[in-house]
Amino acid sequence: MIANKVERTIDVPQDVKAQLDGGLVNITGPKGTLQENLSHLPVKISLQKNRFSVMATWPKKREYSMVGTAASCIKNMIKGVTEGFQYKLKMVHAHFPMTVKVKEDTRTILIENFTGEKSPRLVKIIGETSVKVSGEDVIVEGINLKDVSQTASNIELATKIKHKDQRVFLDGIYVFEKKK
Repeated sequence: MIANKVERTIDVPQDVKAQLDGGLVNITGPKGTLQENLSHLPVKISLQKNRFSVMATWPKKREYSMVGTAASCIKNMIKGVTEGFQYKLKMVHAHFPMTVKVKEDTRTILIENFTGEKSPRLVKIIGETSVKVSGEDVIVEGINLKDVSQTASNIELATKIKHKDQRVFLDGIYVFEKKK
């Protein structure tokens, strides 16, 4: 049975400044500033002192789940500006050693010599995410979880081998650690 009101509260730490203008949430912390528009969600968001409140009255299934979605989004923004997010990817190759280069001027990643291919594969870096290559590891860092996870996913998808047995051809770049 669904209750007549569902509410989630999120506490804002002392070193973080939060603002709410309509459905526009601004979070500023030691690592930077994030802004997200949550006005399209069918929930009521309020900010009093240092506490966000996300609420829906007489919620249906969709509204009930959107309260959790909005609360998680705000929590991720707070965590991003205080701690940041980091994904670590590992380069795996059996025969042809691939090289990964980061081109900061064009905000792209070049994956060269993947399974012996002549032309490099390009991956776009999303948002203000930073990418570093150290040995066999590719480290993706940033304050926006959506940008960091999408960049890591794009790297993984760029090296996906199609039309071959995945158990035999293991070459690729894979996420092996997430620091959320």
